[in-house]
Amino acid sequence: MSAAVGAAISATKDVAFNPQMEEEELMNNKNNKVGGEPSRLPNSDDGHENGHEDDNEPEEEGDAKLKSNKELDLGPQFSLKEQLEKDKDDESLRKWKEKLLGSVDLSAVGESKEPEVKMQSLTILCPGRPDLILPIPFGNNSKRILFTLKEGSQYRLKFSFTVSNNIVLGLKYTNVVWKTGMKVDNSKRMLGTFSPQQEPYTCEMEEETTPSGMFARGTYSARTKFVDDDGKSYLDVCYCFEIQKNWPKPS
Repeated sequence: MSAAVGAAISATKDVAFNPQMEEEELMNNKNNKVGGEPSRLPNSDDGHENGHEDDNEPEEEGDAKLKSNKELDLGPQFSLKEQLEKDKDDESLRKWKEKLLGSVDLSAVGESKEPEVKMQSLTILCPGRPDLILPIPFGNNSKRILFTLKEGSQYRLKFSFTVSNNIVLGLKYTNVVWKTGMKVDNSKRMLGTFSPQQEPYTCEMEEETTPSGMFARGTYSARTKFVDDDGKSYLDVCYCFEIQKNWPKPS
């Protein structure tokens, strides 16, 4: 009995300390491998292994569905006025439309199926300073200095605009700023959905602070756009402004 145990221990020791046999065993396991853990990491650079092609299938299917939805014929479109007047004798439908559309100014509703958004003004609000109101459009000279701000000062932007004809869905504001040809800011904000009315809407941006320091001073160029969910642009203007050490003197 003890001899058998001793022989087993001796055999185990011989195998454990035989590098050649260990290497051969590892090679055999690798060649005969059927299942288990993969020999490469999932994020391998080899795109033909580790399921990369399968990972792309859901994304490709999603793109195909999106394209199919865009090509789907949704039937005839109606203007907002036609929608409001349609089935107006049906009280339940009328209440449902009022709940869906909210309070719509019928005097601002036209026959067009497309909404019309007119940007009226851009106002710069700075604490302790008079409001700087800039009528839109700014003018034909995009290189003209439109306004000057003091470095390190706080300010807000306020836009005023009107909506007519139809509801505008997902109105978005984007603003890109460059200095000496380098992009230094890219702002985007969803303003919301607006129904037609004669009174203008106003939207205020969050408070921001102008940069400060010697390298922050100088002339900046900017491009401001307002687009809706359908990609229709209602304003696309380029202009220049300055950041200086002090506020400009009243003219």
